[in-house]
Amino acid sequence: QLQLVESGGGLVQPGGSLRLSCAASGFTLNYYAVGWFRQVPGKEREGVSCISSRGGSINYANSVKGRFTISRDNAKNTVYLQMNSLQPEDTAIYYCAAHPVQGMCVSSEYRYWGQGTQVTVSS
Repeated sequence: QLQLVESGGGLVQPGGSLRLSCAASGFTLNYYAVGWFRQVPGKEREGVSCISSRGGSINYANSVKGRFTISRDNAKNTVYLQMNSLQPEDTAIYYCAAHPVQGMCVSSEYRYWGQGTQVTVSS
């Protein structure tokens, strides 16, 4: 019953925008760091961004810095990833993950993972 569900993926042209959502059910995200990851066939999963339990600490991969924005609304038990200026190299399955740590981002040992949502950037 403890689940994370991503939504908001789809097909977009280069330069376009998408907003991904990560909604938790069965538990509250108030005490969890949340990360966004992406993976393409034949390559390792890479971290995109992370946000601490109350949003005080945020990190971005260099490849998305300045284009993507992570945010959270704990009242809605949801974390968002606003993706602007999308490029074909952003095409991937995007996953969110949560881990019970407060006050910091984490890059490993995420406890809960979503099923992923496909983002395709193509003309």
